[in-house]
Amino acid sequence: MTPSPADLSLLACMVLVAMVPLALAGLILMNAGLGRTRSAAHSMLASMASIAVAALAYCVLGFAWEGIAGGPVHTLTIAGRHWDWIAAAPFCLRGLTPAATPANLQVLLQIFAVGLTSLIPLSAGADRWRMSASCASTALLAAWTYPLFAHWVWGGGWLAQLGSNYGLGRGFFDAGGASTIQVVGGLTALSIVWIIGPRRGKYAEDDVAPAIPGHNIVYVLFGALLVVPGWIALNAAGAILFAGVAPAQTPMIAINTMLSAASACLAALVITLIRFGKPDASLSANGWVSGLVASSAVCAFVSPLLAIGVGLIAGALVTAAIELLELRMGVDDPGGAISVHAVAGIWGLLAVGLFARGPRGQFLAQVVGVATLLGVVLPLTYSLNWILDYVRPQRTSREGERLGMDLHELGSGAYPEFMIHNDEFNER
Repeated sequence: MTPSPADLSLLACMVLVAMVPLALAGLILMNAGLGRTRSAAHSMLASMASIAVAALAYCVLGFAWEGIAGGPVHTLTIAGRHWDWIAAAPFCLRGLTPAATPANLQVLLQIFAVGLTSLIPLSAGADRWRMSASCASTALLAAWTYPLFAHWVWGGGWLAQLGSNYGLGRGFFDAGGASTIQVVGGLTALSIVWIIGPRRGKYAEDDVAPAIPGHNIVYVLFGALLVVPGWIALNAAGAILFAGVAPAQTPMIAINTMLSAASACLAALVITLIRFGKPDASLSANGWVSGLVASSAVCAFVSPLLAIGVGLIAGALVTAAIELLELRMGVDDPGGAISVHAVAGIWGLLAVGLFARGPRGQFLAQVVGVATLLGVVLPLTYSLNWILDYVRPQRTSREGERLGMDLHELGSGAYPEFMIHNDEFNER
């Protein structure tokens, strides 16, 4: 019997969703490589733990708040218009059926997506964020912050209703998770860095910020390459499941995703070559990922030429943002996660309104979504993590940072054959 088009579409989505973990694996490698040698094993294990905590917290609580478009919701009536603000689905995934359905695929994709979101703050808190604290922070992210905003965007919430209620384009639009995954993760990373502070020795008394290079640039570059198939799958699956894009558009989504990453990487490479006389490998890798991040919003709705333009601007923005945050604002982000995910993600969201064809008012809808991220999600995630830090400090002790997170929290290092020197550790 010949499979129906619906069955073939479901099968294509299943294959795409199954590839998304490659994006997680690539980011884990990048996070480990951009950190110090004496915290490499801790970074890898903390990543696995965060993904596990995120999956459980989302399935037990988070999905009930996010739900699926068209499902039961709680609404508010303002000026005669009904605004959907949170879902009313059963806890512990009790509303799902065993059959292979688009709803089940959405849940599986969201499990991977919230795991990806949880990895972004880990990069910013590298070398000083306790594993138990990162797991507690991830539980709050997956159980409340992420699903709340994801419902507003993907679950038929009030941001998605800006089109039907106010005529602002199609409402706030994000096919691949530039807002729900990347910016939410990047803003959470910013909150963590503000709370736990910079690594000791990063900012000297004379306000000089000496570079603390990552310990393994090969991990970083390989991780940047590994994320590509996972990111293409994430963008394509998100566009199909949440934006109603036909599976036949997957090749064009893949082309735009790759072109955006390639142009962003070259932009970062050329900028660092001009500024420093030699290309910077870690900034080029971050530029590569920033192109992927920006593509998540626009991949299904722009031409390849515009995708290249989006990537070029993303690569330039990230190199500037990393320097601004580190040298001008005192934000110690070892992996550049805030710039790569929050800044490039915001640019991608605005690019939807600038370049994607659609009804009038789309750019204003995108601005409202970005304002919500900065005005609601950032204070929310900061407050939740501040409470965690008040209950028990999230940062490791001075001795733990001196020894390294591997020895302090795991009892052994990632590279036992080598002597790990701590002479560069300076107490501020």
